[in-house]
Amino acid sequence: MSELNATAAALLGLLHEGPQTGGQLVAAARDRFGSFFSVTRSQVYRELPALANAGLVRLGKQGPRSSQQYVITAAGKKAFKNWLGGEPGPDHLRSPLILRLVHASALTTKQRSALVDSAKKYYSDEAEVAKSAAKSADDPYVKAVAEFGAARARAVLKLLDSIPT
Repeated sequence: MSELNATAAALLGLLHEGPQTGGQLVAAARDRFGSFFSVTRSQVYRELPALANAGLVRLGKQGPRSSQQYVITAAGKKAFKNWLGGEPGPDHLRSPLILRLVHASALTTKQRSALVDSAKKYYSDEAEVAKSAAKSADDPYVKAVAEFGAARARAVLKLLDSIPT
């Protein structure tokens, strides 16, 4: 693996905290990165064998129901550290909601209202979760990212308030 992609780097970062199974990594990614970086189950299970083949993770203990733990290796720690220190490149926003809002004129009034109402509920909840995470964070970096998540959720709510229904 010559250069880490962002998903591989995200997994290595999570594995710095200790051995985890694929399912645990999916849940941890959702909890830690949910407001700004999506990692799907299929991405995790596609990336783990590639990381193992590159020597960046190794298999750990076999868990219940054939779950397999993964452990970061010294080479994985070094690759992650190099990735952290590199140029991040441009951010790419991929929001199915915003894509739908761009085309909202093709929806009926009822469909548009349902979309906006559903999204408002989701982002109101997300703002509260992020606000709570920011308050309870001891690590200043985790706190800053949680505050970003809350601000992003508020920005989406502001966008939704501007959509004619």
